[in-house]
Amino acid sequence: MQQPTQDEIRAQLPPFRGALTTAIILSAIGWLGIAILFLFTLPTLGPRWLLFFLVTMAFSGMALPVIHYLHRRFPGKQGATAIVMVREALFVGAYADLLLWLQFGKVLNFALAVLLAAGLIAIEFFLRMREKNRWAPPPPAENE
Repeated sequence: MQQPTQDEIRAQLPPFRGALTTAIILSAIGWLGIAILFLFTLPTLGPRWLLFFLVTMAFSGMALPVIHYLHRRFPGKQGATAIVMVREALFVGAYADLLLWLQFGKVLNFALAVLLAAGLIAIEFFLRMREKNRWAPPPPAENE
């Protein structure tokens, strides 16, 4: 069986329009929510948890088009699905939350930020390895 070419793998990616629409919605809700939160609330427990939720949305929305571009520019042996791209964007949002949480406690430093990033990258690497082992190529078209 012949390996798919990079152009065929790129054609399997979800359309950019959908990723961009999702990114705009996530970013708009996140950043507008953060602005409203800063302007109209006091820093108590409830708004602080809301801040973490909104930071996740804002950074996930900002990362989604970049992740889509990276998957289009550097395709692997199999195309990434929309679920994979959203998961990777959520990892970026979770990373921003972790950094914010640690900064609130004044324990964040460069080494810890790098180790957290390496840990999240390792988790994504192992998840992608698991998906690659369970992946089956799409069936051939009937006219071929």
